[in-house]
Amino acid sequence: MAQVSQQHFVAGERFDVRNPRTGAIDYHFDAPSTAQLQTDLAALRVAQRAWSARSLDERIAVLQRWRAAWLARQPAITAALAIDTGRHLIATSEVGSVLGMIDRWCGDAPKLALEEDFRSPSNPNISYRSQYVPYPLVGIISPWNFPVSLCFIDAIPALLAGCAVYVKPSEITPRFVVPAMQSIADVPELAAVFRLQPGGRATGEALVGLADIVCFTGSVATGRAVAENAARHFVPAFLELGGNDPLIITASADLERATDVALRATCLATGQACQSLERVYVHRSLYDRFVARLVEKARAVEPNWPDIHAGTIGPFIFAKQAAVVAAQLADAKAKGAKILCGGEIEDHGGKWLRPTVVVDVDHSMSLLRDETFGPVIPVMPYDTLDEAIALANDGDYGLSAGVIARTLEEAEGIARHIDAGGVSLNDGSLTAICYEADKNSFKLSGMGGSRMGPSGYTRFFRKKAIIRQHGAPATIENVAEAHARPR
Repeated sequence: MAQVSQQHFVAGERFDVRNPRTGAIDYHFDAPSTAQLQTDLAALRVAQRAWSARSLDERIAVLQRWRAAWLARQPAITAALAIDTGRHLIATSEVGSVLGMIDRWCGDAPKLALEEDFRSPSNPNISYRSQYVPYPLVGIISPWNFPVSLCFIDAIPALLAGCAVYVKPSEITPRFVVPAMQSIADVPELAAVFRLQPGGRATGEALVGLADIVCFTGSVATGRAVAENAARHFVPAFLELGGNDPLIITASADLERATDVALRATCLATGQACQSLERVYVHRSLYDRFVARLVEKARAVEPNWPDIHAGTIGPFIFAKQAAVVAAQLADAKAKGAKILCGGEIEDHGGKWLRPTVVVDVDHSMSLLRDETFGPVIPVMPYDTLDEAIALANDGDYGLSAGVIARTLEEAEGIARHIDAGGVSLNDGSLTAICYEADKNSFKLSGMGGSRMGPSGYTRFFRKKAIIRQHGAPATIENVAEAHARPR
């Protein structure tokens, strides 16, 4: 286990937390000191030995008991998360998704990481098997945009693999942690190896140096810092970072489908999702009709202000993100872009932006080159598929993408040329609901094993080869130089 040097010791920090709907500071928490972090992690390491010694069936039984505890406390967790994020329906969905994650991994884990015997094809006297050894301590640094689902998406398979897990949720959205930890405390066997504790950058930096493996979800800039820190400590890191996801709409695409997908997949969760579509390329023959219909639909979408149970668009969770989006829109306008609807940050204490359709855009604008993380839809025409693919691949990101065409076959033919880890066909952002397929991020959008598909579980193991000799072993005489004499 790596140690944190004296100059990086962290005093417990007091954090004031802003309500994303009102703008008021109405919550506070104390981050752990480095001494407390080290104590907590040491206790997790001790408990992990017994946890990993349990059979997988026993760990599944513990997780199923936690599922019942989570379900019982679901209303309190949802209420806290709704305050954290300023949105109710998605908060309800997020909290409910944890039940599905538990069910999925409890069902899939027994079919994965099986220790089977094999014979060496090159030497029939040799047989071997792989032993799957869990990393003792997994450190998870999760983001503010989907605070619950992106916390447990890594934690649940790691726990089933036999790891202990420490999660540092974002200091921007910490309210859900208290009721979530109450659900974990309801299952003492789980509480011994699983802890959530919000903190700031200093806590995250210390955690990286004290864990055996790290999972990080967040921006490219912070992800780069995490990767460099992990490399210094020789700690493997799985990074799921930002995106600037393109959507290609072909001349054959259905107009209603195309506009529905473009609006939903750019504006869901106020565009605050890494797999949000952020650039739309439409064949010139469809472009004018597409833009007109998209604007019509976008203008009908209302913010969920003042009633959280009404409207569709929630506030910016992180207030500074509103300023980032406003700066991108100002840059685009200065370079000749036109905003056809939306475009103005609405300040009700919290900050909202209605769906914003932007045209006359090009790749000199930060709106099309940087991650936006807001409900903004820049639309560009193209003339040939080669041009559309080149535009889609012109950038530093490669998280996901979408293609809409008349047939799935036509869409797939285009998708195979797009540099992205997951491409949705005749829809958008399907990676948010399809967890079964392995995918790797391209370019700056991440690195390390897939959190989707079977790798989402098996990446938490190191594989040890157990190799058996059934025949006579070689002796020193087998390497005597006499065997090399010419005959």
